[in-house]
Amino acid sequence: MNAVTPAHHLDGKQIELTILMPCLNEAETLALCIRKAKAFLRASDVAGEVLIADNGSTDGSQEIAAAEGARVVPVAEKGYGAALIGGIGAAHGRFVIMGDADDSYDFSALDVFLQSLRAGNDLVMGNRFRGGIERGAMPFLHRYLGNPVLSLIGRMFFNVPTRDFHCGLRGFNTQAIRALDLRTTGMEFASEMVVRSALSGLRIAEVPTTLKPDGRSRPPHLKTWRDGWRHLKFLLMYNPRWLFIIPGLLACAIGLSLTAVLTSGPVSLTPSLSLDFNTFTAACFLIVTGVQLVSFGMLSRLYAEMTGVLPRTAGSSWLKTHVSTDRLALVALACFLLGAILFGSAAASWAALGFGALHDPSIPRVVLLGLTLIVIAVQVFFSAFLLGVLEIPVTRRRRAESDLGNA
Repeated sequence: MNAVTPAHHLDGKQIELTILMPCLNEAETLALCIRKAKAFLRASDVAGEVLIADNGSTDGSQEIAAAEGARVVPVAEKGYGAALIGGIGAAHGRFVIMGDADDSYDFSALDVFLQSLRAGNDLVMGNRFRGGIERGAMPFLHRYLGNPVLSLIGRMFFNVPTRDFHCGLRGFNTQAIRALDLRTTGMEFASEMVVRSALSGLRIAEVPTTLKPDGRSRPPHLKTWRDGWRHLKFLLMYNPRWLFIIPGLLACAIGLSLTAVLTSGPVSLTPSLSLDFNTFTAACFLIVTGVQLVSFGMLSRLYAEMTGVLPRTAGSSWLKTHVSTDRLALVALACFLLGAILFGSAAASWAALGFGALHDPSIPRVVLLGLTLIVIAVQVFFSAFLLGVLEIPVTRRRRAESDLGNA
């Protein structure tokens, strides 16, 4: 999708704007959407085109679009994202404004999008909550749960200045978005565009837009729980820090605090409630789980940077400098030795008692702490070699590219 499209002209003017609509069986509303888009181009005196990315319609949508003077690009691969990727790749305009072809968005009122794009913003998001949502235009769960929650997560994870993360009406600089090489083919494409734009440092703005009930008689393509999960999954996968590292560090902090307090014996909170060996055991499990999550986070962040999925940051640069197979293996060895020493000392203390009743409550705790360190050592050791395995294809590719450059 990052191939550069040559300049195209309309009536002697270079095409500035492509109004792009993904389409799958939108015969009921497509003609009206195209007429509104063309009316906007005429009223604004903008050199532009209306482009329909058809995803295999069987209701005559292609013929309707052609009859209304739109350009039709067939996209064989199924999915909302696939249709848009095909459309973006075929767009002739310097800018693209995309929106659904179901007449829920007003294509005759795109001035604020175009003005923001001309001002230098790379991605301009519509905000339906600021512009107005007509009664029945957005399902209750989408309006009060799904969209606000996912938008909040997007702002937290990626520092994106938008409060309507999934508005389908948005404009962008064509070449800037092509350079992102977007890949997702489903509804999560909407999230990928925003996330990848933010990670790449593109200028993102937000403008108010309106939403009204669509004009279709059939159910929408969007499925609430399936597509909501796909959006959330995408947001989590693109942020190993929130998916793995922060929960892992929190688990480690709670586990270490409890083990430090309970190592010497039980702690009474109230006359009828005390924390004892069972809590100590749970705390050790928390530490093991936390270390595993942090390991996953470091490995996934390093691999995402190596493969170009995520850009380099100060944190990832630190990881790349200080985390290696050799160093992780040494950390694993140190944990194993410390765990073996604790386990051995506790076993020796028990042997001194003739392997009888343990009146000293610290001995089983030291045994469990030693075993915890040994388990962590095993985790870190194999994580070290997993990192080495992940680096193999990346290292080979870089060597091949270096050899080609030197040839």
